[in-house]
Amino acid sequence: MSARARAVFVAGAGTEIGKTYVTASLTRALRRRGSTVSTLKPLASGVPPFGDPAFGESDTAILLEAQGLPATPETVEACSPWRFLAPLSPDLAAAREGRTLRLSDLVGWCEARLQGADPETILVFEGVGGLMSPVTAEATGLDWLKALALPTILVSGSYLGAISHALTAAETLRCHGQTLLGVVVCESLGAPTSPETVAAAIARHVPAPVVCIARDGECPEALARLV
Repeated sequence: MSARARAVFVAGAGTEIGKTYVTASLTRALRRRGSTVSTLKPLASGVPPFGDPAFGESDTAILLEAQGLPATPETVEACSPWRFLAPLSPDLAAAREGRTLRLSDLVGWCEARLQGADPETILVFEGVGGLMSPVTAEATGLDWLKALALPTILVSGSYLGAISHALTAAETLRCHGQTLLGVVVCESLGAPTSPETVAAAIARHVPAPVVCIARDGECPEALARLV
């Protein structure tokens, strides 16, 4: 069996907190550093059909652009093979379309990419929703991550309550034996405190680097160095 490629999993402490923005920014930073990067979001909800003008704003389209790839039926399928129209957790979004997804299929797809990638390529997997969001009728994002056993970058917002959410997710990863590379606090617009304040509070309780990123900012070098 061939060795696994170098890879990282980007998980969220919640949903709609900037996880795709962070993943895309990290992808661009690694490419600027001269690395070959393959960024994948196998599960994606709230994705308009390919060809719909709104598709260009989808997570899949954003990640393809970050890799310098055109959006074609082939690149879309290679990045996000399980795409659902409804902006719901994948299990609910799939049910609306009369579709099902098994964790074994999802993990098998990811493992095939890990085993088949060039050793010089960095694979970045982006999760869906929050760490404990359901991905199938029986499994959560944590189950998916545990099956892959990849080092994790945890993305948090800076909204009111984000500190507790981030620490809860970090503790969940620790209790389940997963490696936390670092925490990224992504600026939440209209938050009552700065991302730096939130990051400092998280850093007091998490034995991993904590960095901030503005909604319109570049990927911090401290984040790129974690991969």
